[in-house]
Amino acid sequence: MAGVVELLSELVRVRSVSGPELGLRVTRREAEEVLGVLSSHVDLPLELTEAPGQVLLARLGSGRPVTLFMAHFDVVPPGPGWSRDPFDPVVEGGRLYGRGAADDKGNVAAIAVALSGFSPGRGTVLVAFTGDEEVGGSGGAGWLAERLKEWGLWPDYVVNGDGAFSRVILRRRSAFRARLRVEEATAGGEGRRVSMRFELEVRGRDTRHAAYFIPGVDRHPLLEASALLRARGLKAASLRGEWVKGNVLPASAELEAVEPCGGCGEASWDEGLTAAVSALIPATRPPVRLELASEYGVTATPNVYRREGGWHVFDIDLRAMTDRRGDVEEALARVLEESMPRGIAWEVEVSGGAGYLYTPRGSRLAQLALRVNESVGLSGEPMEAAGASDSRYFSPRGSEAIDYGPLGGGVHGPDEYVWLWALEKAVEFYRRLAEEIHGG
Repeated sequence: MAGVVELLSELVRVRSVSGPELGLRVTRREAEEVLGVLSSHVDLPLELTEAPGQVLLARLGSGRPVTLFMAHFDVVPPGPGWSRDPFDPVVEGGRLYGRGAADDKGNVAAIAVALSGFSPGRGTVLVAFTGDEEVGGSGGAGWLAERLKEWGLWPDYVVNGDGAFSRVILRRRSAFRARLRVEEATAGGEGRRVSMRFELEVRGRDTRHAAYFIPGVDRHPLLEASALLRARGLKAASLRGEWVKGNVLPASAELEAVEPCGGCGEASWDEGLTAAVSALIPATRPPVRLELASEYGVTATPNVYRREGGWHVFDIDLRAMTDRRGDVEEALARVLEESMPRGIAWEVEVSGGAGYLYTPRGSRLAQLALRVNESVGLSGEPMEAAGASDSRYFSPRGSEAIDYGPLGGGVHGPDEYVWLWALEKAVEFYRRLAEEIHGG
């Protein structure tokens, strides 16, 4: 047990941050640092590939079946609210705290320790640790999927270490990013300036990951601002907030607005910003057609705002059980056409939608994984997780795939942690599952 805790602690110290909004991507230098940490702790023939997303890859054994064990070592920016240094791991109260402890360096450490020195009795075990999952994964897991197809090593099974529940995950929705741009349009008239601050409130889950936002249960700062602006007929003048990343809920937002009134002096505002903030309510309720059922339905959250070349720009994180990006863009455009006032220039563009995770409970991998999880004293019931993962590059193309990971909290938020007992169980889970499939 001490080995996996020590390994995770050293991995947390590596500042492998992915945050495109802040111009941050994991570089080869950081990937080499991760490789050095792993090589000093475990017996795995890992090599740094030429992948643009920084992939560490090891191959054990040969022949069929082929199982890919995968996790990612990039992490989201720390963001505000930490009570400790996010890159200086601390063990306290049975938890290890630090950025990436749960998402996802805990899984990197658990898989590495579980498969250290493993020799398959049959078939091939691939181990891959990627450095760009938090920015979409196309240069990491996406790149790897294409290479494995070329090499004749397409995996029969994918065990993706990317979860924080200590349960087997069989379903995840596809992730999209919608970018709403509304042109600036300065205006003025009689009115009274008002300043408002809105705070994030999430209930029942210790995470700021946007995919887990539940409308009607949680409070989103920008959606609350939108509702108030619409209800009171306010005019937006400026907007600030604690923006972190497209899939991280902002901790707060501050809106400077003008309340129209007679005889209370002159004030100025921005009709474009007013229209954009007002449109956030309908923009986060698009009538997207789904391909498969999801207990989370469709969720959309506006998490980043900026001014860019005369435009107000909002990045909206959208999750849905579909790969049809065109359907998502069409649904968004349709609601915006009904919501945006005449004379205001706007546009919306949707990206993402690389795939979703959907593995039937009756599949061989699911049955093995559920049985193994029960054998280590954890739940034998599968679940759906809200956030997307790198399984989407394999599940829609025929691989039986699951996601998994040790129980933790604070994902994409402050004071992220993993439970040490769950980290130990994860090592046991990955090792036993490898033995069930490949012997050895």
